[in-house]
Amino acid sequence: MLMHHQTVRQILPTPPAIAQAPRLHVAIISDGNGRWASSRGLPRSAGHRAGAETARQVIAAAPRLGIHTLTLFALSSANWKRPAAEVNAILRLLHEYVLTETTHCIEEGVRLSIIGRRDRLPVTLRQAISDSEAATACGTRLHLRLAVDYSAREAIYHAACRFYKVTELSPESFSNVLAEVHRGGSVEVDLLIRTGGEQRISDFLLWECAFAEFVFLQKRWPDFNATDLEAAVQEFAKRERTRGALPDALAG
Repeated sequence: MLMHHQTVRQILPTPPAIAQAPRLHVAIISDGNGRWASSRGLPRSAGHRAGAETARQVIAAAPRLGIHTLTLFALSSANWKRPAAEVNAILRLLHEYVLTETTHCIEEGVRLSIIGRRDRLPVTLRQAISDSEAATACGTRLHLRLAVDYSAREAIYHAACRFYKVTELSPESFSNVLAEVHRGGSVEVDLLIRTGGEQRISDFLLWECAFAEFVFLQKRWPDFNATDLEAAVQEFAKRERTRGALPDALAG
């Protein structure tokens, strides 16, 4: 069912130019699983399972590309509107990942965090998440954040409800409160990738993506691979991030 870890590690040799790149936070809206499956006459759940394998390949490749934080959009709060069978299939895949990959995360120095609501998740999944987060807390090679039952608007709203208790009023202190709401921290996104052909942010990391660079791809998530991730990081490296200021070439 799953690709052997050794095979995944051999997919992408470390390119010298990228290996020296700055440490990046890359966020991915992994869209297109269902359409990928339907186009092949398969049930949508097959697309989500194929997408889970893609995630494994991307996670394995990320540290070699200078990525220190990787946030994957696994389940939107809006996705509860989908058929229960599809949502349950996604939750089963997540539970399977947490149970089977925790030891591998520890070995590879990967810290796993889940951001989003937990009260609507099955009790057994919530416990597996807590156990995995505790077991992988010392990982420093990659911080893997999975957004599950996640809504950026809802996270910002709950952070705002807590913010009145804070004595220091500043964007930085609000980010700290938002980090508490997320549980997995609040880290500014450098690069946002969306697969599947859509060009919207879909209520994902709105605060953290204020100055993110976007890469939109027609390729559906199960067809995305480590080479595509490398290409996106290389595209990001070509862009001049001015944050509203003049480009370096004109500033003088």
